[in-house]
Amino acid sequence: MTIVVNLVVSVFVIILLQLLGMVIFGLMTPFKDMEELKKGNVAVALALGGKFLATAIIIGVAAYTNTSILHMIIWFAVGYVCLIAAYWIFELATPTFKISEHLEKGNVAVGTMLCLVFIGTAFAISSLIV
Repeated sequence: MTIVVNLVVSVFVIILLQLLGMVIFGLMTPFKDMEELKKGNVAVALALGGKFLATAIIIGVAAYTNTSILHMIIWFAVGYVCLIAAYWIFELATPTFKISEHLEKGNVAVGTMLCLVFIGTAFAISSLIV
């Protein structure tokens, strides 16, 4: 019975962390992600998908390598801060244009690149989670 309770609690915490991560990312952009998705904005979809996959990678590794839910949450927070830092570093690395403006305009190249920045960062950071 204890195993089932631990599993249910862990799944609940993982889903909650994933949702929290997506809400925080949504607050970072000056536009509404869901509104852009409804319009069919592929660039925003790619960036949002990259964020979702990146947070899932970090949560997955944090859950796999930690037996404590508290430690899983802490490692997720560390990894998530790194994802946010990657976004801002990418923004700084492109001083000639603003990432969010190009995403809102539907620039698929920017959306794809941002997607891969998130996923690559998640893989790199997840290798440090213990």
